[in-house]
Amino acid sequence: MDRATMQERFDRLVWRVEEARIKRSEHHIVKIVAVSKYTDEEHIRLLYDLGQRAFGESRVQSLQDRVERLDDLPIEWHYIGRLQKNKINHLIRANPFLMHSLDSIELAEALQKRLAEHGSRMECLLQINSAKEETKAGVMPESAVETYLKIKEECPDIDLRGVMTIGAHVDDDAVIRKSFEVTYSVYESLQKDGAQICSMGMSRDFELAIECGSNMIRVGSLLFGE
Repeated sequence: MDRATMQERFDRLVWRVEEARIKRSEHHIVKIVAVSKYTDEEHIRLLYDLGQRAFGESRVQSLQDRVERLDDLPIEWHYIGRLQKNKINHLIRANPFLMHSLDSIELAEALQKRLAEHGSRMECLLQINSAKEETKAGVMPESAVETYLKIKEECPDIDLRGVMTIGAHVDDDAVIRKSFEVTYSVYESLQKDGAQICSMGMSRDFELAIECGSNMIRVGSLLFGE
C-alpha cells in the first residue's frame, strides 16, 4: 500500500470517528488503537509518520518482536489478545503501555505474582463478556464490578484503568448496542474507583460503540485492509 492510499484510509477513519464522537458529545474524546497484527513494519512506520501513535498486537511474540524492531519510534504499544499464563513473563518484558484483556481473577492473580517477581507494574483493562458468548473471554457483567474492585485490592502491581469488551458477534445492531450499553454501565459505576477507559468497538462496529460511550476503539482492517 502506498502513502496516498494509507493517508486516505486514515483520514476517512478519523472523519468517521469525529462524526460518531460529536453525535455523543462535542466534549467526548476517542483514542484510536491501530491493530497492526496483519500488517508489516513498513506500514506501521508509514501510519506512524501520518500521525498515528497507538498500535495494538494480539500475540505476545509479535508484540515483543515489534517493540524491539521499532524501538526507534516512541510507539504506544497495546496488548489486545488473550493472554495465556505461560506467556506472562514475555508480556512483562515487552512492557506494553496498556493490556486490554485481563479476563479473570485467576489471570490477574497469576499476573500479579509475576509482576511482583519482576518488580514491575502494568496498566490493564478488565475484559467483560457483555454479550455472554461462549466463544469469548471475559468476566460476566453481573460480577464485573466486584471482580474489578477485588483485583484493585489484591493485585497492587496491576493498575486497572477501565474496561474492555468485544461487541456481540451478530448482524443485529440492537443486540450489538445492548452489549456496549451493558459494558458502559459497568464503566460508569467504576468511574468513582478511577476507571477512565471504556474500550469498545472495532472496524465493523466502532461508530455504534462511540455512540454508546466508548473512548477507545481498536481498528485494523479499515486501515491496513482485510
